[in-house]
Amino acid sequence: MPELAPDEAARLAARAGLPLEAARHASVAAVANHIHSVVTVLRELDFGDTAPASAYRAEEDVRVAG
Repeated sequence: MPELAPDEAARLAARAGLPLEAARHASVAAVANHIHSVVTVLRELDFGDTAPASAYRAEEDVRVAG
């Protein structure tokens, strides 16, 4: 997927009902591109043996102070 351009970020934000000031277009696009790159890396991870988050019980979590 190509990087999101500032004008495209502004268009998508406006479409979502979040109009942006022109000065914020570039920074919003940069943050969106960064988030996309992080999600791309996470999608490549193999979680085959990892239990789903719904199986986690905080009250059973024992941590050793160290």
